[in-house]
Amino acid sequence: MQNGQLLAAIDLGSNSFRLEIGVLEHGHIRRVEYLKETVRQGNGLDADRMLSQDAMERGWECLARFSERLSGFGPSHVRAVATQTLREAKNREAFLTPAEKLFGFPIDVISGREEARLIYSGVANLLPQSEEKRLVIDIGGRSTELILGQGFKPQTMESYRVGSVKWSMKYFADGLFTPSAFEWAEVAAKAVLDEAIALYPKNCWDVAYGSSGTIGAVADVLQAAGWPSEVITREGLDWLKEKLIKAGRVEALRLEGFKEDRKPVIGGGLAVLCALFDLMQINSMHAAEGALRHGVLYDLLQREENTDLRSTMVTALGNRFAVDALQAERVQKTAVSLFKSIVDKSSFEPQYAARLEKKLSWAAHLLEIGTRISHSDFHKHGAYILDNADLPGFSMSELHRLSQLILGHRGKLKKLEVELRNSDFVIQLLSLRLAAILCHARRDPDLKGISLKAVEGSTTEFTIQCKKTWLQQWPQSAHLLREECIAWQKTTWKLELIEINGKTI
Repeated sequence: MQNGQLLAAIDLGSNSFRLEIGVLEHGHIRRVEYLKETVRQGNGLDADRMLSQDAMERGWECLARFSERLSGFGPSHVRAVATQTLREAKNREAFLTPAEKLFGFPIDVISGREEARLIYSGVANLLPQSEEKRLVIDIGGRSTELILGQGFKPQTMESYRVGSVKWSMKYFADGLFTPSAFEWAEVAAKAVLDEAIALYPKNCWDVAYGSSGTIGAVADVLQAAGWPSEVITREGLDWLKEKLIKAGRVEALRLEGFKEDRKPVIGGGLAVLCALFDLMQINSMHAAEGALRHGVLYDLLQREENTDLRSTMVTALGNRFAVDALQAERVQKTAVSLFKSIVDKSSFEPQYAARLEKKLSWAAHLLEIGTRISHSDFHKHGAYILDNADLPGFSMSELHRLSQLILGHRGKLKKLEVELRNSDFVIQLLSLRLAAILCHARRDPDLKGISLKAVEGSTTEFTIQCKKTWLQQWPQSAHLLREECIAWQKTTWKLELIEINGKTI
């Protein structure tokens, strides 16, 4: 990626949506513009984990405004990530489908551990290089992330379902600040966070850093009141809690440095922060400049520079499940060859086609991870593993796409009725299924006498064209290809096996 390239990251948080635009300068990203809107989408999640219409509309309106600012940005230079509220929401697709149309870019719902990884990356990249062992904490609207790391490498990452919006709604619902409300809120937070004591012991880190949201707001108020700049102490937290209790309610809160949009959620956020100071035995915490959105920007940079963490994680997962590396490479090369025979002659934008090809390659490499559990229905086991894996670098939607490719690479196609509405997915799946057939004997297939083509003038028809000599030489493969054509006849897509002389088989 060249110097001067603009990159954009969007964080769809439970409390706020944030847009960070940066420019690449010699390996570092300098801020060009930062926009933040208090959307409070987390407030719109009910007890049944359904997102309200009002909450969705607030999000859509914000994304429409962000979209206007991103006019002219290419898809590989923008990434939007959504966190705990949309992780939880059962009806998230009802929000995401219109949101992506309004916004103009995909929105990735990321897992809690992936959020933690990106937060650490954002913090580390904006700190001076150091060998210090770091504890990084981010208290969001509905989740809190804790990360242990050193340098640019996170080592222990967890996400807990406790946050400023969620705790404010539950323990400060009427906007009242009382000693008993803080006591109950802190006890409840400790009950959720208790297990962190074993994962993040005091002797495993040198310096504690706090990222974004609650911690930034607390640091600003303490600094305005004369406490040390960008440092939070236990004494400072006690002082602030007393100020809130003395004010009695949100409307009466008058403190220099407090932004109005932060006041309704400060009770819950402060209670969680106090609980963490107690549990983790923190004496002081530094407010960090880096946050999730900065981690997303640096992740975009790595993907463009062929240091994509996702490829590393695919290899690691394959090794963990003892995948036959030679067979995986064989299927991958065959699938990519078939995929290119369609895409190279289509109207696909090259960068977009390259991204589809990369994901197809990952699916091919992970095709047999389910065999470690059972050889019977291994494609179902493999799909389950990916749908439930915490794989750094991947969004939940990316992992689901891979799981559906693996699930669908063999057997009936009816199980993929929804996915088959997506033409990009169909081309990937068709390439993968045919590659698995051609490599069924676990040897390099003969691709000289066979080709896959899209039917000219049609968007739903494909042909497998074979030389007669190829069909005679590989009768088992020919039989499986005929069966494959029959399988596609039961869908809205069509696949035909044709001899080079034009005869349909």
